[in-house]
Amino acid sequence: MDAARKEETYTIEDIYALPEGKRAELIDGNIYYMAPPSTKHQRLLNDVNTEINLHIRESGGKCEVFPAPFAVFLDGNDKNYVEPDISVVCGRDKITEKGCQGPPDWVIEIVSPSSRKMDYFKKLFKYRTSGVREYWAVDLEKEMVTVYHFELDNMEEYPFGQHVPVGIYEGFSIKIQGAGQ
Repeated sequence: MDAARKEETYTIEDIYALPEGKRAELIDGNIYYMAPPSTKHQRLLNDVNTEINLHIRESGGKCEVFPAPFAVFLDGNDKNYVEPDISVVCGRDKITEKGCQGPPDWVIEIVSPSSRKMDYFKKLFKYRTSGVREYWAVDLEKEMVTVYHFELDNMEEYPFGQHVPVGIYEGFSIKIQGAGQ
């Protein structure tokens, strides 16, 4: 009879020990290395982050927006560490010099071919179970925004070019533009 192979469990210490320039996330003790983002990804991230930041400033909102890389320690343990593309945190008590201690209120991930499985499955489940209120998967390939309102237990899809209402901010929407728009 073969002995069961023991899987190695990683911690946040392993993330911090990565070589300079190497980025990875940690979900339930498993390391997932991250590919560098494309120019299209970074342009979209910059545009959406700017819109959110301007809305918060103009409305006198209490939340803060943080673009990647920004450390999020989802469950308060050393087995979960993610760097969402955009994190909106409304509880200032969660924000420390190291990042966000606990789930952000709103997370946006820009889906690329290399992150598809992570963003639509592993992270979706982890964000939901950790207490994130709203999660957007912005799919560059499909030109579609999938919005998960975890508090309402529903999901909606919006094509690029259409205004997407923000659940945590009444009266605020973002129009995600596709390539060349």
